[in-house]
Amino acid sequence: MKENAKEAILTAAREAAMAYGYGGINFRDLAQTVGIKAASINYYFANKAALGEAVAKRYWEDIARDLDAISAAAQSPIAALRRYPDIFRASLERDNRICLSSFMATEYDELPEPVLKEVQAFADVNVAWLSKQLTAAEVVKPKESEARARAIYAAVAGAQIVARSRSNISLFDSLIESYRAAGLLPG
Repeated sequence: MKENAKEAILTAAREAAMAYGYGGINFRDLAQTVGIKAASINYYFANKAALGEAVAKRYWEDIARDLDAISAAAQSPIAALRRYPDIFRASLERDNRICLSSFMATEYDELPEPVLKEVQAFADVNVAWLSKQLTAAEVVKPKESEARARAIYAAVAGAQIVARSRSNISLFDSLIESYRAAGLLPG
């Protein structure tokens, strides 16, 4: 039962953070969502910072697994790169949510250092995966892959933010297509 409660808290906190950022992580609201007393959350997480850190860490770990699954299922590195924006699109499909790390990154000044480190790890995981795929696909030379990967990550995350601001997934899709047409993303 204890592990189930901890997982339920993490899931509820993730959803809150994807909708409202770090500021949206509220023990009372989470307790109501999970069906426990607010003080019970402190049994699993000493404070909001500890919960925020755990949520952000779990988020990038989940994305790392998703990226590995894309690589494993793709016919080629180019095919994997084509599927990359789908991860960000999936958040929009879930009630117009955005990437937890993108949301939290905008709260940079308010984030405790451990939470910020995990948010930055999300970007690092994405950039490393993109860099590896770009090099394997011979889209760029190895020494150019990190810069290109950062540009792709920033562009796709930005497209998600713009689309969310309009609650319009088709806007995300058209931005991604424009990145492909411009050559930023492999077509």
